[in-house]
Amino acid sequence: MRILLAFSFSLLFALSSYQAAANNKQPAEVTKKQAVVIAKKAEDGRTLKITEQEKIYTVRILKTNGHVVDVHVNKKTGEVKKD
Repeated sequence: MRILLAFSFSLLFALSSYQAAANNKQPAEVTKKQAVVIAKKAEDGRTLKITEQEKIYTVRILKTNGHVVDVHVNKKTGEVKKD
């Protein structure tokens, strides 16, 4: 009986440690495809080019009026800045 009780406690401890480790995961970075979707929500048009830098993606968009706009999407947060 003591062995079963000890096994149960060790299993409970192991599962709680696993759950705590799973909760500490960093959120995944924004992918290129996600960056394009985010940029096109900010500026409607056709995607011309995607450039990846250390912290941002730059998505170049051709608007329907002929203007070209660069939209910068932060890789970690998905925050948008326009040029």
